[in-house]
This record gives sequence, C-alpha cells and structure tokens, in this order.
Amino acid sequence: MGTSPDVSPSSRSRRVSAGGSYPGGMSVDTQDPTQVTDEQATAGVGDLARAAKGAARTLRNATSATKDAALHTLADALEAEQATILAANTVDTEREAANGMSPGLVDRLRLTPDRITGIADALRELAGLPDPVGEVVRGQTLPNGLTVRQLRVPMGVVGMIYEARPNVTVDAAGLALKSGNAVLLRGGSAAAASNEAIVTILGDALVSAGLPREAIQSVDAYGRAGARALMRARGLVDVLIPRGGAGLIQTVVTESLVPVIETGVGNCHLYVDSTADVAQAVQILLNAKTQRVGVCNAVETLLVHADAAETFLPAALTALDSAGVRLHTDETSAACAPPSADVVPATDEDWGTEYLSMDIAVRVVPDLDAALEHIRTWSSGHTEAICSQDVRAVQRFTAELDSAALLVNASTRFTDGGQLGLGAEIGISTQKLHARGPMGLAELTTTTWIVQGDGHVRP
Repeated sequence: MGTSPDVSPSSRSRRVSAGGSYPGGMSVDTQDPTQVTDEQATAGVGDLARAAKGAARTLRNATSATKDAALHTLADALEAEQATILAANTVDTEREAANGMSPGLVDRLRLTPDRITGIADALRELAGLPDPVGEVVRGQTLPNGLTVRQLRVPMGVVGMIYEARPNVTVDAAGLALKSGNAVLLRGGSAAAASNEAIVTILGDALVSAGLPREAIQSVDAYGRAGARALMRARGLVDVLIPRGGAGLIQTVVTESLVPVIETGVGNCHLYVDSTADVAQAVQILLNAKTQRVGVCNAVETLLVHADAAETFLPAALTALDSAGVRLHTDETSAACAPPSADVVPATDEDWGTEYLSMDIAVRVVPDLDAALEHIRTWSSGHTEAICSQDVRAVQRFTAELDSAALLVNASTRFTDGGQLGLGAEIGISTQKLHARGPMGLAELTTTTWIVQGDGHVRP
C-alpha cells in the first residue's frame, strides 16, 4: 500500500473499560499502537464497525426529540469537562510545537475555553435545526394509483479520517447523531490526547442520554494500520470522509474500498476587479488571509486587475505587511510593496500552494479573462472570491468558474457550514457527486423509495 495518512497513534492508550482490552484482544496496558499489525487492526476495526452498525440501527429509529436532547447533553458535557479537554490539548500543542509544526497548524490544533464554548454551542445549534431524516424529497401518486415517496434516511456508519483538528471530532459526532448515523473517527497523532479525551466524554454523555456509546467511536488505538483497516471496511462502513491535507485526501481517495466523499485542499483565490471598492477590498483581503491562516478557506492567492493595481496594491500590501504576511509576488506587485515588506519572487509552485501560513501569492492580471484563466489553472476547486462593483464582471465570475463556493464582495472565510446556516460541518466537498461545498445534515443522508400500492402488479 502507498503512503498512509498521518495516523500514528498517541503514546497513551485509552482504556475502553476498567481492566479491559481493545477490540481484537489487545491489552490496553501493553499494546503499543505503533506495532499493531494489519491483521490486528482489521479484526479490531471490524469489531468497532459492527458495534457501530448496531448503534446506527438504534439511531435510525430515534426521534428528533431524543437526538436533540442528546446533543444538548453532549454540549453540556464538553463544557463541564473543559479542564480535562484543555489539559489533553496542551499535551498535543506543546508536543507538536516542539516537533516543528507551523504556527498556523498549531493554532488549528489548539483549543481554548472560547473555542470549546463555540464547539458546544454548535451542537446546540444543530439541535435547533430541522431533522433531515424522514423528509420527503419528492413524491406523487401515479396514474395507476401507486403512491411514490422518496425519503431521506441515514447513511448508517460514517467514517472520518482527519488531521490535527479536535473540533472536527465534535462536529462529526454531532452531525452524525442528528442525522441518525454512527461515526468511526480517526483523528491522527497530532491531536491524539485531545481526541481521546473528547471521545470518552462524548461517549459517557451518550450513555447518560440513553443512547449507545458505540455511536461515537475512535479507531486511533490502531494507529496507521487502523486507518488502512477503516479504508478497507467496505460493507461495514457506508461512507468515508477524509479531511486534511492533500496527501491524506489523495491517499484515502485512491486507496479506499469504502465509498469516499472527497473534500479538497483550499487553494482559494481573491480577485480584485478594476471597479472594486478599495477600502472594502482591503478589509476583505485581510480577513480572508489573516483571520485564521491554518484553515482551508483562507485565501492563498490575490489577483489584481491591472487598472486597480495603482490604487489598491499599495494599501493592500502595506496592510498585509503590517499583519506579518510574507508576499510571494510577480514583478508588478513587488514594485507596489512597501520597503519593509518581506517579498520573494513568485513561481508556479506558489500559484499552486495552499500555504496554511502567513504567506500569500500576489499577481497583477491584465483583465478578468486572465484572472479566470489563472483560477481555472491553479484552483483546487474550493472557494474563489471577487471584489467588484461591476454586475457583468460578477456574473461572469460566478458563471464561468466551477468551484464549490463563489463569494462576491465577501471573505472566503464564509465558506463554512456554521457561517452558511448549516450548523457544524463535516467537511467541504470539492467533488460533484451527492454533496458539494460545506456538508451539513442533509449531506449525511441518502434516500429510500417508499412505494405503496393496493394489490398492484406490473402488466
């Protein structure tokens, strides 16, 4: 098998039960997950997946009121156990910072009291959203008297493989619960202690809410072998969602036997048109680049119409420099940068890079056509934004580009399930089958056809 996603395990083994063992017969006191064989992982993850299937059957029939009450219980438990979570997260952030993780990625890994409150509030927001399960997508009575309805139903067991994002552990658990699914999580080594604490707390909360603990489980104990086993668990896991860097996503897409919803890296673009409001565009740029750099919807490339370069670029590059952003520029852009700026010549590699850091690529383009061609060439299909007061330019931008989200006079940072009214999101899909863009509750359902007759037989 090729390169596996970053799933090297925590040095601490989570106790599944007092004096107990991991599924597959491995002792919690002696098993080192780095030494788990593929055979052990296949057996262990298989046991977890079968338990998840049983939990999914319970959730499939749970009422909206039951699921919503459980979401509130999970939210309350996260806040009540905040100190435990923060202590575990400190272990992760200090270790990864010492290992050379970039500041932007450490920030993505870090939890704070405010972030935990935000994560808990997202669960409460989910409880307030309509339950997609049972929704009639379409229906009719046919001329022959058959009544036909297409209903939303849960997927069943959802697998997640992701990196350095403990908030994703909660988002995935909450979205799966509300949509009637069980979830199997592989959160990677960087967030091992955080995820261990969170999964334990959520499991205890599920039990107190009268739902099976097995609805939220982690395969982290099986390390990289566990990730491979999860990718091979076709028939036990119904869908697998990777969320992380390009290497992780491509590994899962190319090697998984389980159906995959592909999420994409965020090489996001901001195009400033000749008619843009300069002050507004500068604020949008700063927010899109610096509000939080280690996320997939941060802008990575700035494209500026040549007619706007003289008025926009000096203000924009000065603001970016003041914020501590390194500028990877073409020659025209470099000439507009302040003397204090950290400027390096841009190469093709820069146009294709998702920095996830305080870096941005900057290019002046002669017109909208050139901007569109640049984006079509280098975009990852995630999010593109335009700043323009020209209705025709906006119409062309939104009609001619084929990314999952297109923003007009707004920051790319709004490509987010919570910001778009979906509650938490399980990822941002850049594929075109089933789900695209931020994935919320509806995207974690499939459909069943209910056909009702009265002795009907086909002629």
